[in-house]
Amino acid sequence: MCRMSSSPAYPIGTPGQPWGPAEVATWRERQRRQRSYEAEVIAAIQGLRDRFEVLEYGRLAYAPDDYPLLALRSRDWNDALPGVLVTGGVHGYETSGVHGALQFADRHAADYAGRVNLLVAPCISPWGYERIHRWNPDALDPNRSFRADSPAAESAALIRLVEPLRDAFLVHIDLHETTDSDESEFRPALAARDGKPFEPGGIPDGFYLVGDSENPQPGFQQAIIAAVEKVTHIAPADANGEIIGSPVVAPGVINYPVRKLGLCAGITNARYTTTTEVYPDSPRATPRQCNDAQAAAVRAAIDYALTA
Repeated sequence: MCRMSSSPAYPIGTPGQPWGPAEVATWRERQRRQRSYEAEVIAAIQGLRDRFEVLEYGRLAYAPDDYPLLALRSRDWNDALPGVLVTGGVHGYETSGVHGALQFADRHAADYAGRVNLLVAPCISPWGYERIHRWNPDALDPNRSFRADSPAAESAALIRLVEPLRDAFLVHIDLHETTDSDESEFRPALAARDGKPFEPGGIPDGFYLVGDSENPQPGFQQAIIAAVEKVTHIAPADANGEIIGSPVVAPGVINYPVRKLGLCAGITNARYTTTTEVYPDSPRATPRQCNDAQAAAVRAAIDYALTA
């Protein structure tokens, strides 16, 4: 089942014409801080300092705001062990991606001590986190910007952090959400920004995964689905056998060419990669379930990789 909706014309720009600097500035002025990165994310990271090394891997200067980019790294890092990269908040509005990563680090990371090296970057896009938005202040989607000479500072900073370790990771799991606001706000804004017509679609009701079409690892994806369905429901295919316009290749799984699209899941040479998509607006899911689903996905990803 998909939840269908429609949206009126977007209030910024001229239909059929891509945005220029004036339209981007108008859009940026409409964004309002709705929550605190410092109080909700930095404080949680600092609370884990006794168990992890806290790395500041960059800083975003979006006047008048200044955001340190922080990651958690295993204190007992051992180059002989496989690495696991957990990323969240690439789209800042995706709450459970951020707090699911932090929950995993707090409650479950100790289970893997001496077995893997962990690097957890829980909130890639703090400006978007505070404004509950998908884009950065330049109206750029960080999750289409993980490529050389990235135009998005958030993406470029993570690439610099990970680049020396690209071959050291066995697993990379990137934690996301698909929300009703994707259809009511973000897709109409995208169409307006690019000067294209908005085509209404649907929102999948449930959790699903986006694998890499160049390295799909179906057993890995299904192990995660099996773990998560104990926590929350899995999104079914729509009437066309698709989820968000892509063919369902196994229950709850679609594939994208992640590197071609500049997605975060393509920034390492890890054998096992995936992108989670939680549906927080479902009447069948609570915020706690969403965080639990993200943490369960990370645990299942590591468990599978260590035993495969």
